[in-house]
Amino acid sequence: MKFQNITGSIVAMVTPFREDGSVNFDALTNLLEWHIAEGTDAILTLGTTGEYPTMSHEEDASVVAHTIKVVDGRVPVIVGSGSNCTATQVEKSIEYQNMGADALLLISPYYNKANAEGMYRHFAETADRVNIPCLLYNVPGRTGCSIPVSTVERLSKHPNIAGIKEASGDMSYAMKVAKFVGPDFAMYSGNDDLIIPVLSAGGSGVISVYANIMPKMCHQIVENYLNGNHVQALADHLKYLDLMNNLFIEVNPIPVKTAMNMMGLNAGTLRLPLWEMTEEHQAVLRNSLKEAGLL
Repeated sequence: MKFQNITGSIVAMVTPFREDGSVNFDALTNLLEWHIAEGTDAILTLGTTGEYPTMSHEEDASVVAHTIKVVDGRVPVIVGSGSNCTATQVEKSIEYQNMGADALLLISPYYNKANAEGMYRHFAETADRVNIPCLLYNVPGRTGCSIPVSTVERLSKHPNIAGIKEASGDMSYAMKVAKFVGPDFAMYSGNDDLIIPVLSAGGSGVISVYANIMPKMCHQIVENYLNGNHVQALADHLKYLDLMNNLFIEVNPIPVKTAMNMMGLNAGTLRLPLWEMTEEHQAVLRNSLKEAGLL
C-alpha cells in the first residue's frame, strides 16, 4: 500500500523483546495483526517508541523485513531511518525503500545538531536519494534541536517530503508549521495530548504512543474529528487524556511497555539504558488502566 496523505492513527510501535534481550518476532506478529484488526491506519516501526537506538543495524533490518512481510500491504508501513549522520540516514533509507517500506520518518540530527542550512541539506539529500515519501520528525526534547520553521517551509516544497511529525509540544510552533499544510504536505501530531489541537490546525492525524494500548479509540478520535463530529472526538480525547499523559510519567517507552505487559499484550523487556518503572509510577499507571477499563 502506498503512503498518500494518510489520515488517522499511525501507531508508533514498540519492539517486543524476550527476557534474553532478543527481538520477539512472534509477539511482534501478534501485535501487528491486532493493530490491523483494531483499525490502526498505518504502522510506524523503528521510531523512538521502538527503542531503535539500542538495536544493531542487523536487528533494525530484520524488524523492518518482518513488519513489512506480516502487514503484507494491508496498511502503509513507515520506517524510521533517521540518523545524526546524513550518510547513514541515506544508506538506511535506500535499504528500507528496497525492502518495501511505504514511507520514511527522518529525525532532526541529534547531539551534533546543525545550523539551518545543514538541517535543510540533511533532509533534502535523503529525500533526493529515495522515491518514497519522507516525513520530517521534530522532537527537540529528544534531539536538543528544533527544525527551524523557515527550514520546514523550504522542505515542504520538496516533491518527496510529504509531511512532518510535530512532537515539540509547542502549539505556537505547530501553528506556524500549519501555514505550510496542503495537498502535498501533511502535519501529524507527535503528542497524544495534542491530537485535537493539531487536527484543528489542519493536521491529518497522530503518530501515537497511546495507540499501542487503545488503537481502536485512537483511530476513532481522529476519524470523528475529520468527519466533523468534533464534540465526540473532543469528549473521547478528554476522557483518556490522563491515561495518555501517564504513558509519559517516565521516559517513553518505559510506561507504554509496562502498560502493555499489565494488559497481557507481551511487549517484553526494555533495553538498557531504559529500566523498569518505579513502584509508585506503576501504581499510578495501573490505576489509569483500570479507570479506562483496560484491566
